[in-house]
Amino acid sequence: MKVSKILVSQPKPATGKSPYFDIAEKHNVQIDFCSFIKVEGVTSKEFRQQKVSILDHTAIVFLSRHAIDHFFTLCKELRITIPDDMKYFCLSETISLYIQKYVQYRKRKVFFGNGHIQDLEPLFAKHKTEKYFVPASNVHNDEINSLFDKYGIIHSQAEMYRTVSTDIEADFIKSYDMLIFFSPHGIYSLKKNAPDYVQGEQLIACFGNVTAKCIHDNGLRLDLEAPSATATNMPAALNAFLTENNK
Repeated sequence: MKVSKILVSQPKPATGKSPYFDIAEKHNVQIDFCSFIKVEGVTSKEFRQQKVSILDHTAIVFLSRHAIDHFFTLCKELRITIPDDMKYFCLSETISLYIQKYVQYRKRKVFFGNGHIQDLEPLFAKHKTEKYFVPASNVHNDEINSLFDKYGIIHSQAEMYRTVSTDIEADFIKSYDMLIFFSPHGIYSLKKNAPDYVQGEQLIACFGNVTAKCIHDNGLRLDLEAPSATATNMPAALNAFLTENNK
């Protein structure tokens, strides 16, 4: 089928520069943006019920900017003052620099990896006497806990934020020729907002093999997947698809 309307399950880019805008103009298609999910913090009451004391720890591990936002927001609500000698271990340099939004970066000891949890292993091994706290979401894996356990490191983890579905009209979803997803949460949101969803001729694209697996597990047809051997990102994959499909 010829594709003329595409819905990207992400917030609209804040600036006028985006490869999606270029694709829309090049192929004369309509590309809209609508986030299927949102991140919200747990309440101070919900955090207290987890019986974890942040000040019992000497290091914090941040795996995302969401974790930083909700960690410091909760600390403020709970009137917890983070000591100046607290150490911070971040998944990437970009995440580590984001800490400056809340604290004076030069006064803190900050360590970071290259975007993968495995990058943190030598850092944890070098600083294994620290007591680590990990602000987590409601959906997470145990990779980081496995690293701590490997070196017998004292650590705690608590839920500080959660990913939930946004409310979207089922008819709005079905009005598009193609849907593009970037996480399993987007698929869960699709099923929640359109419980009687039948894919039919509507095309589904996704980025990442975890999202692809979720699509298949939910009995849906995956029509375009990135990354691939010829396209390392979704805009490149979409551009190639439209070039071939909309001839």
